[in-house]
Amino acid sequence: MGQSFFGSNFTTERNRLKTNERRYELIVWDWDGTIMDSTPTIVQCIQQACRDLDFPVPEDSIASYVIGLGIHDSLRRVVPTIDPKHFPTLVDRFRYHYLAKDHELDLFQGMRDLLENLRNQGFMLGVATGKPRRGLDRSLIHHRLEHVFHGTRTADESFAKPHPGMLLDLSDRLGVPVRKMLMIGDTTHDLQMAQAAGVDAIAVTYGAHPADALRSANSLACLDNVEVLGNWLMQNLYQNSQVPAESSKAS
Repeated sequence: MGQSFFGSNFTTERNRLKTNERRYELIVWDWDGTIMDSTPTIVQCIQQACRDLDFPVPEDSIASYVIGLGIHDSLRRVVPTIDPKHFPTLVDRFRYHYLAKDHELDLFQGMRDLLENLRNQGFMLGVATGKPRRGLDRSLIHHRLEHVFHGTRTADESFAKPHPGMLLDLSDRLGVPVRKMLMIGDTTHDLQMAQAAGVDAIAVTYGAHPADALRSANSLACLDNVEVLGNWLMQNLYQNSQVPAESSKAS
């Protein structure tokens, strides 16, 4: 990767800096489409669940748009015309298809190293996701990431995005003011949640929502891949970063 976030020069320089020089103390991540390369699978499972019940099958763009809202809110949006009494069955069919593929999903390339390096540098890490608690815990265990995060919140134990509840919960739980938090996500739902909470946010364009939609939302940057994300963090996590870095493609 060259002189990037993972390089030794960055580690040496950052070890000299004090905590009070950090621009952010807590970095909160969305899960699906940001950490986990799961967007295509979720889209396919939504569509197959609709086929199973002879409901209208949403196009890819519609199915991907609702990712991150929480499964119940997502399915209500993709098939708004069906009788609400059918939603529990639709949710069950989605879960059936998703659980059959869950073990095949993987992290985006470079993501594990990025998370580990951030934690080793002393940053607090959190997750705010539309996944249910059971699903997030299963994924954390499967990918051996339980030790990485200081706090996690899910839609079924707080408010679904774009409500700011999950970020405010993490702020309270971890004792970090919102002005010292950074949200990273792949959807406009993430960016709207951050804005409502008073938290800075950056968008990644490799997930569920198209780049033009993310660029029209309120964020510090839109970043195209994990390596570029790492470089942006290297240049911006501290108040006066002077560590040399490759140029980041931020829009």
